[in-house]
Amino acid sequence: MTNSQAIWRDLQRHGAEMTERSLAELFSEDPNRFEIFSLRLDDLLVDVSKNLLTTDTMLLLRGLAERTDLVGRREAMLSGEKVNTSEQRAALHTALRATAGTVIKVDGRDVVPEIHAVLERVRDFAEAVRSGTETGKTGEPFRDVVHIGIGGSVLGPAMITQALAPYHHDRVRVHFVSNVDGADLHDTLKGLEPARTLFLIASKTFTTQETMLNAASARRWIAEALGDGAVGKHFVALSTNLAKVQAFGIPETRTFGFWDWVGGRYSPWSAIGLPIALAVGGERFTELLAGAHAMDRHFETTPLERNIPVTLGLIGVWYRSILGYGSSAIIPYDQRLNRLTAHLQQVDMESNGKSTRLDGGEVDVATAGVLWGEAGTNVQHSFFQLLHQGTAVVPVDFLVAARAHEDLPGHHDLLLANCLAQSRALMLGRSEEEAERLMLADGMDPGQAKALAPHRAFPGNRPSTTILYQRLTPYMLGMLIAMYEHKVFVQGAIWGINSFDQWGVELGKELANQLLPAVLGGAPDADADGSTRGLLDALARLRAR
Repeated sequence: MTNSQAIWRDLQRHGAEMTERSLAELFSEDPNRFEIFSLRLDDLLVDVSKNLLTTDTMLLLRGLAERTDLVGRREAMLSGEKVNTSEQRAALHTALRATAGTVIKVDGRDVVPEIHAVLERVRDFAEAVRSGTETGKTGEPFRDVVHIGIGGSVLGPAMITQALAPYHHDRVRVHFVSNVDGADLHDTLKGLEPARTLFLIASKTFTTQETMLNAASARRWIAEALGDGAVGKHFVALSTNLAKVQAFGIPETRTFGFWDWVGGRYSPWSAIGLPIALAVGGERFTELLAGAHAMDRHFETTPLERNIPVTLGLIGVWYRSILGYGSSAIIPYDQRLNRLTAHLQQVDMESNGKSTRLDGGEVDVATAGVLWGEAGTNVQHSFFQLLHQGTAVVPVDFLVAARAHEDLPGHHDLLLANCLAQSRALMLGRSEEEAERLMLADGMDPGQAKALAPHRAFPGNRPSTTILYQRLTPYMLGMLIAMYEHKVFVQGAIWGINSFDQWGVELGKELANQLLPAVLGGAPDADADGSTRGLLDALARLRAR
């Protein structure tokens, strides 16, 4: 960040000035603030006007983007360069949704034709299962599909499948298993019929420990009911390790591969999206990809000042690195997007939860904070107390559709009113004087009103972004997910880190493998710490009862 130190200092000075401003006065000073700070793409509206910033703020942030070569980093990623430098890989999730005829080369080879060949197989297989022409050993059509994976191979597909429930096939139900806790697989299989159940095993290497343990248990469940010869008819592999897949009993014809430049958190657009295609159909899956591609094109071609992911990423840097906000919240006012935050937690925190720059030096500003949230209106009765009156400022993204899929009188109107009211309440707050005046108007005793006023006051000046769209279609969902992917990339580029590796998850895995023999009853390693030894002793006593 040496080349950009001056502009970081300018931003810090500007940040100190902005903490003395209020959102209410910014709106009062500029009646056109909404028009200036709203961005549009197709039916998508992103309103950033309720954020604590001015045109000067955005000028400084775009200057930072130029100084850190955001445009160059973007071009390198989109063109297939090995931007994942610690693993010497490209990060080409955008190629997975590129249109036919586009040329994108990795190591000199155009990868788009092979991507489309795999996606065509995905769509064909999904339609065969949905129509009943693809059957299990007994010849019965599949009714239940159980997708087994972990991390990105489950979080994204599960979120998208739930979000697109209005488009589901009536005869095919898709389930997801990820936790090595046996309760996850047990509770999913309870009530399913082996003869009518299809398993998808998602593991690039077919060695992922948690996934393969769940897969082995699922295989045993099928073999005990239908015989070992049924495995090839009831399992599909989403993997590139053909030798291990075939050893498991899955033929190559039921194996769907992808590439080492597809990171787990960006994999729903690849063969890992098969459960999505099974749930909503090949045509809807294509629409999902098309929506993501539309956002890719917007991100690539739109000037920085009107670019939605760039603007959101710069605002994220402003809040985290300059104003020091430690967390942010994603609040979709859509029950079917209840798992969106879980997926975005991985996209954001696994990508940018780093303290090392690309050159190996230490980052000298705060990087990714904690991302959290759930669906409104439920959360208004849980953690919104903290958002409104807590001591920490938490920027919020509100997502809401103008139109619902359901026609239940009054429901969506009330949902919309609540969403708009929350962003307004966070911005404006309420003074003690106003709170006291309202209580007096309701006839409360003056002494009691004065005593209660501090408790009923809201500081306000809490920033939020409202993301509005007509309806949550596959196309719109693709746009929204890609929007957040690119936002995270922008932040990583500004911070000078590698957003595409995840070495932070490795140490825990290594230590788990070392501790497993001791959990099974063996002696702990000689260098085990006192706490771990004590816990292993206590565990042995509890398991012996």
